[in-house]
Amino acid sequence: MSLTCPFPREMPSRTKLVATLGPASESDEMLAKLILAGVSVFRFNFSHGSLEEHAERLERVRAVAKQLQANVAVMGDLQGPKIRVGKVPPPGITLRTGQDVSIRRAVPEAFVADDGTAVFGTTYEQMIHEVRAGQRVLVNDGAIRMLAIEDAEAMARGELRCRVTVGGLVTSSKGINLPESDVRAPSLTERDEVCVRFAAEHGFDYLAISFVRTADDVRVLKRLLEDCGKGKGEDRIPVIAKIEKPQAVANIDEIAKTAHALMVARGDLGVEMDIAHTPIAQRLILEAAKRYGKPAIVATQMLESMIKSVMPTRAEASDVATAIFAGASAVMLSGETAVGRHPALVVETMRRIALEAEAFTIERDSVEPSLPAALDAPSRRQAALAHGAWHLARDLGVKAVACWSQTGGMARNLSRSSMAAPVLAYSSDFRWTRRMALLSNITPILAEPPSTGYLADWTDQVEADLMDFGWVDPGDHVLLIAGKPLGAPQTTSAIAVLEVGNRATGFRAHDR
Repeated sequence: MSLTCPFPREMPSRTKLVATLGPASESDEMLAKLILAGVSVFRFNFSHGSLEEHAERLERVRAVAKQLQANVAVMGDLQGPKIRVGKVPPPGITLRTGQDVSIRRAVPEAFVADDGTAVFGTTYEQMIHEVRAGQRVLVNDGAIRMLAIEDAEAMARGELRCRVTVGGLVTSSKGINLPESDVRAPSLTERDEVCVRFAAEHGFDYLAISFVRTADDVRVLKRLLEDCGKGKGEDRIPVIAKIEKPQAVANIDEIAKTAHALMVARGDLGVEMDIAHTPIAQRLILEAAKRYGKPAIVATQMLESMIKSVMPTRAEASDVATAIFAGASAVMLSGETAVGRHPALVVETMRRIALEAEAFTIERDSVEPSLPAALDAPSRRQAALAHGAWHLARDLGVKAVACWSQTGGMARNLSRSSMAAPVLAYSSDFRWTRRMALLSNITPILAEPPSTGYLADWTDQVEADLMDFGWVDPGDHVLLIAGKPLGAPQTTSAIAVLEVGNRATGFRAHDR
């Protein structure tokens, strides 16, 4: 019956591992090593590289995953309205504390004026009208800091006047952050729209939208996906909202309701707000994801030192574990796998940290899950069924749970219930087995329903798969969740208990 199965020669971590593709990780050999080390989702960063390069990488990911019989998701990460410094002549311009800076329209190349004022262009000229006197202007992830000192008068001259409070070297295309300004840049740029259409055409499994401020930004991307035929039904591409602005944290409930998943994007988030508040923001975002039953990814600088080193710092190991303790569904690697020296080693290291953190959590915590907020009637039925399955799994001490989840609904509910036993989620739709790769504690399996239509035959397949994986022994209990007909969405209606090796258990006793 099975078309492809995962290869859990070792128990996978419940927390999913996301790896960013780049020059260090794009070869067939390295892709195979990363998948075998535990990567479930590959991130394509549309801020770097051409679409032709991304298409070539996607083809390699799909080919290697097929060869390894692995259900691996691919996520496109949109650049968004990132504001940058314009062209600066090499080797750059060094700003000193107290120096004046003028940001102007239509500056082909930065220069220093006769009075010592440094003059720069920008990729977002409207910032001249949107930054007010007294507001901060940060460059290069906040390493260089300025305060706006004029607005109306300078605007009339077509410039924004600032004074440097912390100096440093400015080179071409360095990022600009405006944490206190009401920036009205559209949530999707023209380049983003091209990337969205590329992702829709090439069957990406997720799209992440950057610099979200309100739920309306998420809706803009959803509407564009609908225009591409990828916004509804089984073809839809789920949207991940990257939370990296204070406005998004303030609007987190509406964003969590609207998006399919959240990402704690700590790079810009740590620049846009006081660094001391960033851990609190992370906790608030993870709590919102849990409240609305959405997966949440924690990203940026998780094992940053392993870009060069073969070992992470103790603080980095604690950071990964703390994210897992707080409920992260996935943890993400950026430069560590894109340009780092040891991509496979860093994934193996993150997986080991995750397994240790998960074992500690499972041993100590047995908190009854609550139903997510704002569910429609069909979703509430499935959530209630998963809620009951959590109690059965705990009371019976089951070693594994298996469900038929054609479009991922039951898998999502079982994932958010945080049960101790690992979950196998079967579907005959490869689009959804790949998307389920982001769900914590879910091992997706691509399979055709039994030709007989009997749930009993699926019971036999589940038992065979679990024995092959080495996850169960004769006499162990397994929870089975499915409905008739197998392969149809939203038909889950029954739970059965399988005793491994006992031919009279599971759905066998009721389905002939």
